[in-house]
Amino acid sequence: MSTTVVNTGTEGKTWGGGNKPLNASYGKMMMWFFIVSDALTFSGFLAAYGFSRFKFIDSWPIADEVFTHVPFFHGNYPMIYVAFMTFILIMSSVTMVLAVDAGHHLNKAKVTIYMFLTIIGGLIFVGSQAWEWGTFIKGDYGAIQTKGGNILQFVDTEGHRVALRDFTTVNEHSDRTAHERKNGLWFVDEGTLPTYTVEEVIHGFEAHDNVLVRTQIINDAGEKTVLSRGESLKLLKENGKAVVEGANLHVNEYGSPLFADFFFFITGFHGFHVFSGVVINIIIFFNVILGTYERRKNYEMVEKVGLYWHFVDLVWVFVFTFFYLV
Repeated sequence: MSTTVVNTGTEGKTWGGGNKPLNASYGKMMMWFFIVSDALTFSGFLAAYGFSRFKFIDSWPIADEVFTHVPFFHGNYPMIYVAFMTFILIMSSVTMVLAVDAGHHLNKAKVTIYMFLTIIGGLIFVGSQAWEWGTFIKGDYGAIQTKGGNILQFVDTEGHRVALRDFTTVNEHSDRTAHERKNGLWFVDEGTLPTYTVEEVIHGFEAHDNVLVRTQIINDAGEKTVLSRGESLKLLKENGKAVVEGANLHVNEYGSPLFADFFFFITGFHGFHVFSGVVINIIIFFNVILGTYERRKNYEMVEKVGLYWHFVDLVWVFVFTFFYLV
């Protein structure tokens, strides 16, 4: 049996297509392949979030009421700090563009400066996201979970949120002990006990006539439904199950548990990408300082890490839109 070899015009080779498809180096092509695959992953996560939100549209938390905190300032500042985080990340993308452009001109000094600014922007964003997570987990107002799993929040007669600490006091004579695996049922380990019991909240509610219950159901006006005084007290006594403070993967004081699940997962996944990008940028930054790319007469590595950084910034635009704006 004879084998036919196609003559490609290159002596001794059966493939003469070159090593730069689309006029891009192998490293840049692999970076693009990674970006496309990662974009599909984020698309799946955001699509799942969208479907879940559509299913529970009548009880989904309102972002303007959840993300209202600013470090070192007390008050209600909806979306201010999240907007600041977004601005910082976008500006870090601008400095990365300037670093890549400086690399094309083999300007080591400017590449060093702009890479440093990009790293600072990334660190500020990651730190801000960690602070936001801590605030989200800790909570601010507290709520009551019903036997059906719904969340009951508290407002005054003007519709402003009221924290549990504003009308509830701890009964010093009550003795509460968290369940532990070593005591009682096997494999039953209760988390940190809330500050108040349901009975203490009901007692405080009865003593304050200006406090009402607000359910997680959103009415036609786009606001959560506020019950009358009688309806509020009846619902607390008949269906009050547990006090909820902050958010975790099981329950949260803001509304549907799925909201916290998606928030932790998607923003955490993106935060991991940003943190990874910062680490990579630091490595490239030190290589720039050591003159590695200057000796090569090529700053393509800065361009490749720049592609990843721009992708991370673009993904945040979609995450920001889905979670905070829509």
